[in-house]
Amino acid sequence: MNPRLAAARALAAVLSGKASLNSSLPAQLDKVDERDRGLTQDLAFGTARWQPRLELLAEKLLQKPFKAADCDVQALLLVGLYQLFYTRIPAHAAIGETVGCADKLKKPWAKALLNAVLRRAQREGQEILAGMERDPVVRTAHPRWLQKSLKAFWPEQWEAICAANNAHPPMILRVNRRHHSRDAYLALLAEAGITASACQYSRDGIVLEAACDVRGLPGFADGWVSVQDEAAQLAADLLDLAPGQRVLDACCAPGGKTCHLLEAEQGLSEVVAIDLEAKRLTRVRENLDRLQLDAKLIACDARETAAWWDGKQFQRILLDAPCSATGVIRRHPDIKLTRQADDIPALASLQGELLDALWPTLEVGGMLLYATCSSLPTENTEVIDAFLARTPGARELDLATAAGLRQAHGRQLLAQEGGHDGFYYAKLIKIAASRG
Repeated sequence: MNPRLAAARALAAVLSGKASLNSSLPAQLDKVDERDRGLTQDLAFGTARWQPRLELLAEKLLQKPFKAADCDVQALLLVGLYQLFYTRIPAHAAIGETVGCADKLKKPWAKALLNAVLRRAQREGQEILAGMERDPVVRTAHPRWLQKSLKAFWPEQWEAICAANNAHPPMILRVNRRHHSRDAYLALLAEAGITASACQYSRDGIVLEAACDVRGLPGFADGWVSVQDEAAQLAADLLDLAPGQRVLDACCAPGGKTCHLLEAEQGLSEVVAIDLEAKRLTRVRENLDRLQLDAKLIACDARETAAWWDGKQFQRILLDAPCSATGVIRRHPDIKLTRQADDIPALASLQGELLDALWPTLEVGGMLLYATCSSLPTENTEVIDAFLARTPGARELDLATAAGLRQAHGRQLLAQEGGHDGFYYAKLIKIAASRG
């Protein structure tokens, strides 16, 4: 299959609200030649990254919008525009190959339309975009609701956040301290000809100068190292783990933090890891097996404690709560297409429900670390503020890290170009059991 067609079909599922790229793209990748898979991924992710900007350009170039039934043609046009403005693919190839895909969609009428629009974009697109630069959606390539939210919450940083969201993310490793120190593994990378440096905040983190195939990393198959963003790596040390503790990792998939907890403290009595979907726990088990670690995995809604909790309290809880994922847009650019403003209050409500449900499973004197990969205070400091107000036995503790910005509650890490993702942490201690 033509990589442009594969990318367009994956994107069409996203544009129509039926899927994310993570779920729609793999099936399309299976249909293209192995040599074209990298191009297909770049076309899908790159088009999603710049979609808010490209969509407004397309509106200027089209006489009328596409019908809902022609979402696939719309996606193909966006893929064509991405090639013209953000790749080194020659314009004649980008246009010709993209137009030719219309036949495979069984919409031959679209060939003339795509050809005309893409050729006009080649001639006039830069000038049209220049005239639209005053629109912050065009300038930042973020949907209007998100651009406005970031500007309102982070008036000094919002443009840098948008720039980081549009940049390609670095590849960051987490060294398994059961096998090597970070310095020792950096030496192994140097011997392998891989340029890398230590992360600023995570004691186990290494950032690679250039992304590479994990199979080329020393000892990857043997569990010496994993791929995980620096911000996510902070959780293990922020939990103040100690031998004998029973730890709950709620909402654990894909299991990076679960594994890191076990790497960081070999003497834990048990780690219970919960996720809503059983199929997501398959990935957690695969990660545990590669690292030769073990945890008790449970597929359930963490809020339904009667269905999974054995009544034995935890000394530590990690709640990596479901969120808007607005801090990891650079890794999942289709978030710009799938997430809507109305989602945020609903997510904040869910986050509060999870805190309320899990708090009784924590022993007095135990600690709960609340985390999200959101950049929006509505899901972060505001959620913690509301929880503390309604939970007399909860107190907040300082976080032992210089990463991010201190908030009314917790610390907010904003996405950094070449550095960590956007993330949020707050740490709570249980000083008394709930009454009633």
